[in-house]
Amino acid sequence: MAPTTRRRALGALAGALALGAVTPQLAQATERGHGPRPLLRAHAHNDYDHPRPLFDALDHRFNSVEADIYLVDGDLLVAHDPVDLDPDRTLESLYLAPLAARVKANRGAVYRGRRIPLQLLIDIKTEGAATYVELDRQLRRHRDLFTTYAHGRVRTGPVTAVISGDRAARAPMEAQRTRSAFYDGRLTDLATPAPASFVPLISDNWANNFTWQGAGPIPAAERDKLRAIVSAAHARRQRVRFWATPDLAGPERDAVWSELIAADVDHLNTDDLAGLEAFLDAHDR
Repeated sequence: MAPTTRRRALGALAGALALGAVTPQLAQATERGHGPRPLLRAHAHNDYDHPRPLFDALDHRFNSVEADIYLVDGDLLVAHDPVDLDPDRTLESLYLAPLAARVKANRGAVYRGRRIPLQLLIDIKTEGAATYVELDRQLRRHRDLFTTYAHGRVRTGPVTAVISGDRAARAPMEAQRTRSAFYDGRLTDLATPAPASFVPLISDNWANNFTWQGAGPIPAAERDKLRAIVSAAHARRQRVRFWATPDLAGPERDAVWSELIAADVDHLNTDDLAGLEAFLDAHDR
């Protein structure tokens, strides 16, 4: 590597390390111009409950993270339950500003040298319409960070915001001709004309749709149902995620994760970052 090029690479690496964007173990790969290979199926459920929200998931190479938000006194606070609300833990401070800084340090990408959008799943816990108005305002402050929809066309950015939670957010989103976010649909949306340009993700509760929890083989009818769901969504260019899948380490969780991968489910939900990282490295080639 030429001295000038090396100095630039080391400078970028130092900036990324200062942001918490890469661990020292990843330094060699980053210096070569590429960050770690992101795990496209890995979704950090309740990401904000980890000691370092966002950064712990990125250190484990997750490509999707979830933040629950509450509209409180005109700002968006991140927490699972109202009792945990803290005015210092905002969507801006925990996610939007760190992502913007990381993308700038990595020259336009969340994972350096890899132009794959990170999914930021934002789960609205307060009334959806009012909360979305403030959320839309905050996302637009970081317009260059996000995948956008404008007048029928989608422009892919480093981060794709997908809005979940309170269903009242849907109407104001659908009414927009331009927006910086997309909508998290349900299985019922597979029977509607809602396009992938509005509903790129189909999410639903595993336990409400399947009885199998990983003990013994999956019933043939449930395996067929799972694969039919994925096939229908993929035909519409939509991705699939289930929440409430088994998440206690052990053979049952591994069995469910294996079936999800075999069916080509796009996102595997977990609170166990290291566990899913190791599983995907071993089983999702």
